[in-house]
Amino acid sequence: MSTLTNHLRLIPHPKYNDYTYDNDFMLIKLKEPAIFKQYVQPIPLATSCSFAGEQCLVSGWGKQITTGVDYADKLQCLDLPVLSRAQCESAYGWQITNNMFCAGFMEGGKTHVRYVIDIVVSLHVLSCNGELRGVVSWGYGCAQRGYPGVYAEVCRYTDWVQSTIANN
Repeated sequence: MSTLTNHLRLIPHPKYNDYTYDNDFMLIKLKEPAIFKQYVQPIPLATSCSFAGEQCLVSGWGKQITTGVDYADKLQCLDLPVLSRAQCESAYGWQITNNMFCAGFMEGGKTHVRYVIDIVVSLHVLSCNGELRGVVSWGYGCAQRGYPGVYAEVCRYTDWVQSTIANN
């Protein structure tokens, strides 16, 4: 049921900062159009920003810390709450910008896992109410107590996404 395709070009956000991870957002231009079917569907971009207490679903492929398998062969999903700005800043302080938000459990144990090896990138996204609200950006370790996952706030990038797609 999986679909593989090659990319033609990676388009990072022009204001991405590799020190702070601000604007940690990239578009992938595919060589061929995606083929939509029952389990492969587009997701609408966020029409509003995330808010504390909102329940969302993180999904993607990544390292399996519980099984020891390097990468999942099936889509992994987990329900996560969006945390308040105060909770996010208490974990990470000045590192949290207006383009970021936190989701997860402060007690630890459950979160997304993302890492990069060579050119293989594990992608996780956060959907809330059927919209793409967040893209996994960074965090401290994986499911560490007191350190939730940090996400790029999609609502801050919809204009850039739309203009970039129109120009490419």
